[in-house]
Amino acid sequence: MTRIMKRFLKLTVLLTIIFAAPGCKKSYLDINENTNSATSSSPELVLPATLNNTASNFITYFNYGAWMAGYQANAGGYSFSGSTFFTYNWNSGTNNGLFNSAFSDLRSYQYIITSTSGVSKYVLFNAVARVMKSYYYQILVDEYGNVPYTEGLAGVDNLTPHYDDAATIYKSLVTEIDAAIAQLKANGSSTVVKALGSADVMFGGDVTKWIQFANNIKLRILTRAQDGPLASFAATAFGTFSAEGFLTSDVLIDPGFVSTSARQNPLWNTYHSTYTGSNGAYAAQQIPTKWIFSFYNGTKLSDATRGALIYKNYAANTTPTNQLGNESNVPSWISGYPAWYIGVGTALSAPATQGILKSRVMGQLIMPAAETYFLLAEAALKGHTLSGDAATNFDNGIRASYNYLQKSGTTTTSATSTVLDAYLAAYKAANAGSYLVNYNLATTNAQRLEAIITQKYIALNFVNGYEAWQEYKRTGYPAVSGTSATTTFVSLQSSATTADRLPVRNLYPTTEYNLNPNVPTGLSAYTSKIFWDVNTN
Repeated sequence: MTRIMKRFLKLTVLLTIIFAAPGCKKSYLDINENTNSATSSSPELVLPATLNNTASNFITYFNYGAWMAGYQANAGGYSFSGSTFFTYNWNSGTNNGLFNSAFSDLRSYQYIITSTSGVSKYVLFNAVARVMKSYYYQILVDEYGNVPYTEGLAGVDNLTPHYDDAATIYKSLVTEIDAAIAQLKANGSSTVVKALGSADVMFGGDVTKWIQFANNIKLRILTRAQDGPLASFAATAFGTFSAEGFLTSDVLIDPGFVSTSARQNPLWNTYHSTYTGSNGAYAAQQIPTKWIFSFYNGTKLSDATRGALIYKNYAANTTPTNQLGNESNVPSWISGYPAWYIGVGTALSAPATQGILKSRVMGQLIMPAAETYFLLAEAALKGHTLSGDAATNFDNGIRASYNYLQKSGTTTTSATSTVLDAYLAAYKAANAGSYLVNYNLATTNAQRLEAIITQKYIALNFVNGYEAWQEYKRTGYPAVSGTSATTTFVSLQSSATTADRLPVRNLYPTTEYNLNPNVPTGLSAYTSKIFWDVNTN
């Protein structure tokens, strides 16, 4: 690791204390100091530290999504009685990290925006911070609806910010992204402005990739908004993407994670082991659901190749699985191993491997290439010509999912097209009669959409369950039915009153209600849908 990367990692600790640490315990309203006077740190120091913190905070959404989307269930040997992940009995004291983690990083990105506005030298830093601000605000809107936006990051200048309308925020995010792209396009090759350089721990200073990633986020926003009250707006906005196109490679934040310190990869640290060798906080408490396993073992679909790249002992059919909420005769994690994913060794002796948890120093994936391809497939299905047809993007999404899993350790080497084509052909042959794998077998647009979302769901398995959960809320796919372990991912202990027995949103933290009289009231976790949620389940 370079001296610069080591310097950034040391600065991350300090800047995390300044910008983020209190957010885990309090509402942003408790600690929202004036970012204009909070620190004199330059954008070159704040940007890598904040991107690094975004990688760490990603685990909050990762874990929540893994529970909600049906990827993980409770393991044996642990008491989960009364867990809200079982009952969905949410209140203002539940899942607060989703709200506070976002605002923790948003304050830092807003600091960059505020401190660089009008400073031509730092126009690229300003644009990048605006992209990341949009990235986070979509995450917030998708779980909370109305949130503080226009006044939300004013610090001590406004401790009771107005809650903006969720649909209006979505429209504003598209405008913000377009403005950021314009900045990047106009100044990306300039020798006058400050280059992003090594401060950019996401794309290494590559401005074109930032433009493409901004297009990706815009595509995600418009896809989610296209069938609700913003349908007309979205239809028009689909024709306004930047000519640079979309980023069809895996998006990683890689500040130079260190295997011998607390700054190792956050996913590994949480689900595998700490740098001292202790099992991660969730290492043995969760195991796969029988529901998600059924997309690999032939119950729903057959996919032995990806199954073996994700689950330890898959071929021997001894991977421990459970149904969420079941607490009778639950299997435990694999003896002598920290959990259920592939690899050998335990704790400090575990070497780099393929699959989901590749190594202690792997970059943190925040948007896989597969997701982008499936977004493009749906756009084409809906008549938006952006990049390729629906069937081609659908197949490429499957290829990209396999490609990510087959990478080992810290390598970024992709499989050859020959290998990817061979995998896809075998997968299609193993599911020869299923339109969920063979797109050309789908005979209606409903079936085509189901195929796209189902394959996106599989690709996001233990990669980004938060997005999979939002897509289920929007589309109802993959479809659930009954109460058996392979027909539904809904908890057996669900107290939800909806038709599918799942919640539709989170509620604002208690501290918001205590400190801000503008917080929306009278909301229900079961009936107060986000504006784009047109799913009838």
